[in-house]
Amino acid sequence: MTVLGNRALGRATLARQLLLDRAGVPVLDAVAHLCGMQAQEPQEPFVGLWSRLRAFDPAVLSDLLSGRSLVRTHLMRRTVHLLTADDALAWRARHETMLRQRVLGTYRREFEGIDLDELAAAGRAVMADGEPRSMAELVGALAARWPGPAPRALGEMLIAALVPVAQTPPRGLWRTKAGVRNVLLSSWLGRHPDPPSLDGADPVDPAGQALVRRYLAAFGPAASADLRAWCGLAGLPAAVSAIREELVSFRDERGREVLDLPGAPRPDPDTPAPVRFLPAFDNAILGYHDRGRIIDDAHRGLSVAGERVVLVDGRVAATWNVHTGTVVVTPLGSLSQADRTAVAEEGRELAAFLSDGESHRVHVSPR
Repeated sequence: MTVLGNRALGRATLARQLLLDRAGVPVLDAVAHLCGMQAQEPQEPFVGLWSRLRAFDPAVLSDLLSGRSLVRTHLMRRTVHLLTADDALAWRARHETMLRQRVLGTYRREFEGIDLDELAAAGRAVMADGEPRSMAELVGALAARWPGPAPRALGEMLIAALVPVAQTPPRGLWRTKAGVRNVLLSSWLGRHPDPPSLDGADPVDPAGQALVRRYLAAFGPAASADLRAWCGLAGLPAAVSAIREELVSFRDERGREVLDLPGAPRPDPDTPAPVRFLPAFDNAILGYHDRGRIIDDAHRGLSVAGERVVLVDGRVAATWNVHTGTVVVTPLGSLSQADRTAVAEEGRELAAFLSDGESHRVHVSPR
């Protein structure tokens, strides 16, 4: 079986993630291809798309959110993702059990003896009027009936697991600060989420199969553990088995089997990779269990901690932030003069994007 080294896997990731060459596709198509973008930090997807698309206009993303073609909701890994409306509706039920279990993993004792289906129905009933509510407002309407759990626990169970909701604009719009207000996903999108297919117990599991294909298109080649790390679902082996004959397989340097779609791009490992600035919590890193294809183990914690990173030759080589209009880059190790120049050039473009052309300032710290 062909062995794909970390460099080969990394180049494949860059190609699938639209980071090897900026793509000329519409914003909606890009978000769909990426299977959504992690978005608990509301402004970060704008940088993620700027790094991936040619001539990206942030107003287009804002308009898609306001127009309800894109939606912000809890889904993969129980984190807030920016998704197309179609994907949010198609995938929500398949993630239901995982969402509940992840909240229970933190607050299990507080929900002992509580019928979660009854709680879910009560939450939906409160939200049925279509009025946007904060988590605290929803908890306030139900706390007297369920006084046991702490308000935070009750709110997270309702908003992040039991009641499919969308976060309404202006949260998530370009350069806008706004608190989280939620409405029923079905009210916001005018359609109910697709019904569950027995939550993966069905050997056909069409929703699971769709997730596998879409994940490999955007992240492959990848192992089953990577797929699980991306979506948080434990019940996808049956879906993988059901479509295995469609797939090709390789080994990585650790000896793991990695699967892929046969026609998906797997660039030569020596393909040049341009400097790219990634936002906090970018799925190009978080979408894998083994992240060695793109980040060294010594730096693995950076992405989990929400550090924004810079890719040099396809690997995490620096962190970045913005101070008073200047993009400040902090290398994680020594950079060649050519790499420092390339980082500075891309940093100036990012500064211009973030400031509407008012600043091109970048500072690459010495190492």
